[in-house]
Amino acid sequence: MKNVKVLATGLLALSLLSGCANMSTKQRNTAVGAAAGAVLGSVLTGGDALGTVGGAAVGGVIGNKTTR
Repeated sequence: MKNVKVLATGLLALSLLSGCANMSTKQRNTAVGAAAGAVLGSVLTGGDALGTVGGAAVGGVIGNKTTR
């Protein structure tokens, strides 16, 4: 069941990111980092909500800071 949740989260993130056509590169990288961080945080913590949100926050910061 956890694999289904992770897959659904990933698919939802990808579908939401498809609407990023008008975003700047920095905004897009921030969104991608947040989505990847949320999925990774969810996987590493076994689907814990705090791990998912924490992963999204860290991923978003990393995505934002790696872009000039």
